[in-house]
Amino acid sequence: MNNPRGKTRILVPLCGALIFLFLCMPILITLPMSFSDSDTLQFPPSGFSLRWYENFVQSPVWVQAMSTSLQLAAVSSVIALTLGSLAAYGLVRGNLVGSIGLEAHFMAPMIIPNIITAIALYFAFAKLDMLGTFAGLVIAHALVAIPFVITVVTGALRAFDVRIEQSARSLGAKWPRILLSIVIPNIYPALFVAWIFSFVISFDEVILTYFLSGTYVTIPKEMFTQLQEQVDPTITAVSSLLIAGSLLLLLATARLSVRLASENRG
Repeated sequence: MNNPRGKTRILVPLCGALIFLFLCMPILITLPMSFSDSDTLQFPPSGFSLRWYENFVQSPVWVQAMSTSLQLAAVSSVIALTLGSLAAYGLVRGNLVGSIGLEAHFMAPMIIPNIITAIALYFAFAKLDMLGTFAGLVIAHALVAIPFVITVVTGALRAFDVRIEQSARSLGAKWPRILLSIVIPNIYPALFVAWIFSFVISFDEVILTYFLSGTYVTIPKEMFTQLQEQVDPTITAVSSLLIAGSLLLLLATARLSVRLASENRG
């Protein structure tokens, strides 16, 4: 007789492996192409070379774009973490009337397509004379990252025992002292995970940047422009470096998530 459970145990992992392989196909193609010695995109590569990585490091345009992306992501992620964490604390501990609707409002940038947000900010910044400014880019990137911070920090705060804060308040501790000495040290893994999410979202954002950046050039914008004007194999080297950086951040996030889960169980 056929054993349905036995087939299920085989088919489910097999389907999962095939889907994972399908999702990894762009990476498996891009990485070898970044080490090609050909002047055009070629897969499989005809020879091994580091010329495209050297071209990236020696190109003033790519180096400036990387510097702008890192600065923009660093500043906007810190702002998003600060504002999003305070908003999450207010939603969880504030006992506000209509907090569910307010939380849904905070989640709106996650649902609304970025192209709509970009158009709205374009007209708003045009009136405020902030188009093509670094401050405008920071505000726009922080805006789309804040909902992710709220989601992560809200979960951590709900898992944290509020009675500890109440005990500190009964002993005379003020709210800033409670926040700095009790809350933050206990949920710091979640805060770091939220910051990583914010940093990656800002670094990878292209639509808002394309509409609002003016003369500022980031890595995603430069890649988009290069693909429109010419196919430069340097893009494969840049993509490979971004993939490696994303994997490192993903591993750090996973490790912190595991630590946070174990601390919550404890």
